[in-house]
Amino acid sequence: MIQIPAPLWPAPLKPGDKVRFLSPASPPERAGVMRRAAIIRQWGLTVDFGAAAFHRHGYLAGTDEERLADFNAALNDRSVRAIIATRGGKGSYRIADGLDFTALRADPKFIVGFSDIAILQAMCIRACGLVGIHGALMGDDQDQIADATVMSLWRTLMGRDDTVIQTRPAEPTAALTTTGTARGRLVGGHLETIAAGAGWALPPLHGAIWLVEAVNMQIGQTDRILTMLRKSGHLAGLAGVAVGQFTGFDLARSPTVLDVLREHLGQLHVPILGGLPLGHGPAPLSVPVGAVALLDADAGQLTVPASAG
Repeated sequence: MIQIPAPLWPAPLKPGDKVRFLSPASPPERAGVMRRAAIIRQWGLTVDFGAAAFHRHGYLAGTDEERLADFNAALNDRSVRAIIATRGGKGSYRIADGLDFTALRADPKFIVGFSDIAILQAMCIRACGLVGIHGALMGDDQDQIADATVMSLWRTLMGRDDTVIQTRPAEPTAALTTTGTARGRLVGGHLETIAAGAGWALPPLHGAIWLVEAVNMQIGQTDRILTMLRKSGHLAGLAGVAVGQFTGFDLARSPTVLDVLREHLGQLHVPILGGLPLGHGPAPLSVPVGAVALLDADAGQLTVPASAG
């Protein structure tokens, strides 16, 4: 079994630092990206865009070669202190193993995103231990971004304090919470994306806290993926499970996705903390992934201690 390298923390950003928007997956809507760039600039950061950030190649933001070249150019540019994905969608998995990990080790920088971007973060944890940020300036159906979402990303990128995520009782997955505490590297993200990396991009989860969220998946699809991950041994030895937002599921018909999750996760016999506002649901927050986290199911709290740097 491969060993995950020690957590490699990028330095917190400071005013004047440069952030680059890239599109490693699906093509974004330009106006929305510009609104998010304006928020970043309000923090005193400078913003630029990858050469292919607004390209379109079918359902992808440019060819694989263009998207990978954009990403590696940012990794090798020492003036870029963080990379923010314009969106998720599809396609990051096609380039994840081509990232310049040597450049990342020499000059670590935050990779910010979630959904399809989770496979890039997982690959970077596996290859060099990089701490990334699971999160984004995600808005609602009218693209209104909650203040809590904005402040959470600001604190995670630029702050030096611990990240503390409290469970939200109104989140349906809060019903999955058990008891107990766990400590381990926080690894994971969007269920379908993480499953796509099993066996090549997904780091070993033994001793880890698995972060899992999902959107617009069928119950049968969720069941198949969880069965594969569990029976293939990828979930063996987990320290705990942090369950984020499961959105786009019909919770009125039985069985529900909560029943499926409870069945599979219950067989792992580890503490489970549900109801975390992480994912595709309302007012999502940001959290470092790849770092050591503390899960307290009794207190309803997930904590990632700040880097010593």
